[in-house]
Amino acid sequence: MSGSSQYLRAWEGFWRDAPAGEGEVFWDSDPSLTAELHLPLFAGHFDAALPVVDLGCGNGTQTRFLAGRYPRAIGVDLSAAAVAHARADDPSGVAEYRCLDASDPASVRALHGELGEANVYLRGVLHQCASEDRPRIVANIATLLGRRGRIFAVEPAEASRDVFASLAQGPGGPPGKLRAVLAHGIAPGEMADSVVPELLTAYGLRVLGTGRLPLLTTEYRPDGSRIEIPTNWLVAGVAG
Repeated sequence: MSGSSQYLRAWEGFWRDAPAGEGEVFWDSDPSLTAELHLPLFAGHFDAALPVVDLGCGNGTQTRFLAGRYPRAIGVDLSAAAVAHARADDPSGVAEYRCLDASDPASVRALHGELGEANVYLRGVLHQCASEDRPRIVANIATLLGRRGRIFAVEPAEASRDVFASLAQGPGGPPGKLRAVLAHGIAPGEMADSVVPELLTAYGLRVLGTGRLPLLTTEYRPDGSRIEIPTNWLVAGVAG
C-alpha cells in the first residue's frame, strides 16, 4: 500500500474494472488454496481471542474465511473500489471492510484504538509498495500487533521474477487476468527475500516461523496446469 496518488489511481482503476465475484482476479484463488493452507502455519502463533486484520484485503475472499475462525475479522484496503467489491460479495456481513492507508500512522493508530491488539494477515502487499513506504507500513503493523498480536506475511519470492517473465513472454502474451493487472500500471515488484524479515526485525518484531509455499493463482498454462508463484511466508511478533 502507498498513499501516493499514482498508486491509488492504479488500484482504484483496477478494482473498478474488475469483474464481480470470487476467482475473477489473478491472485483471488479459493481460500482452500490460500488462507486455508496458511492457517496451520500461523494458527499456533495467533491468539485466537484477538481480532484479525486482513491488510490489503482486496475483494475480501480471504477475509471471509478468516471471519469463521476469529472473533472479529476486518478487511482493510487502500482502494474504495476494492472495499465495495468485498461488501458486495459478503451480503450476510460475516466480516467487516473499510478503507485504510496502511502507510498513514494516524489511521492505523485509530484502528488500533478501536480494536486493541490484533493479529494481521498480510498477503502479497509489501512487494507492491514503494520501497520508501515499506518501513512505515511495518512500523504501523507493529502498532496494530501490540504485545500479543502476531503477523502472518506471505510475499512473492525472488524466484517469482522468472515466473512472471516467462508468463509475459509467452506466445500469446500474459494470461488474461494478469494482463488486466498490467494494463492498469500494476506490476509485480521485485523484492529481495531478505527485505521482509529485516524490516520486521528493525521494528522490534521477532520471526517465529518461516518457509516457502507456492501461491496458486486463478490462471492456467496452455497445458492446463495451474500457474503457481513461489512465495516466502513468515510469522512474527514482538521480541521477548
